[in-house]
Amino acid sequence: MPRSTRTRWRSREPTLFGRFDLAWNGSGPPRMLEYNADTPTALLEASVVQWYWLKDVKPDADQFNSIHEKLIAQLSTIAPRLPRGPIHFASVEDSEEDLGNSEYVRDCAVQAGFSTARVTIEGIGWDSVRKRFVDADDGDISTLVKLYPWEWLMRESFGPNILAGTCRWVEPPWKALLSNKAILAVLWEMFPDHPNLLPAYLDPGRIDGDHVRKPRLSREGANVSVRRKAGALISTGTYGAEGYVYQALAPIPQFDGNFPVIGSWIVGDVAAGIGIREDDTEITKNTSRFVPHYFV
Repeated sequence: MPRSTRTRWRSREPTLFGRFDLAWNGSGPPRMLEYNADTPTALLEASVVQWYWLKDVKPDADQFNSIHEKLIAQLSTIAPRLPRGPIHFASVEDSEEDLGNSEYVRDCAVQAGFSTARVTIEGIGWDSVRKRFVDADDGDISTLVKLYPWEWLMRESFGPNILAGTCRWVEPPWKALLSNKAILAVLWEMFPDHPNLLPAYLDPGRIDGDHVRKPRLSREGANVSVRRKAGALISTGTYGAEGYVYQALAPIPQFDGNFPVIGSWIVGDVAAGIGIREDDTEITKNTSRFVPHYFV
């Protein structure tokens, strides 16, 4: 880990949110499939969309969902640790989904009392004279909330200047470690037989039985394969060159041909709510459907 990243980890440079993906078949403890630490999506659906659905459809029921309130509170909490100036919010130019999630967090920041600005990843530049990140209007970027993977950000033309210390990044650089699926093998090594974890290894052949092979940096189910003795279910994509992690197959229930996965959101370090995504297979892809939940 680069020294600057270690320093930011040890200084507890603040984080905003993350999403654990859990499998639960109705009995026993839920099992963690992975942790989306850096670029979790379906935030808008989990926070406000399903809440309005609850009020319209199930007004007498309740929901585990305080994501919106906790986001505003967390932004207010980290405010004293941020540089002066507006907070910039960034996502790629051609993704409506990422823009929707980014603009929702920006709206929460406005409600928390921040001045904000919008910038695309493509519009971020580096002023080599003033040693500052700048937006398309040459305005200083002192704090950037980005919905863009760290491993991609580092490869941008401005990437070598990320650790220069002139910009506060949300999520912080240390989130790159937690968003790498190799963390699943590290957790299993540290906490073997933990009831909420699945056996996971970096080496193939360690799991005797059904398992899942996941690229260490894959997103939205790309290049994931479910491997059983009877055959394999494989998704396509552009990941895999970075290596794989091998994880025991979790029992995901099936309802009328749909496989639901629970997204358990944390804001800061606090559990904040859940959202459910379902797909036609055990691999949850970017075409999955969001399903609201309620309880009585």
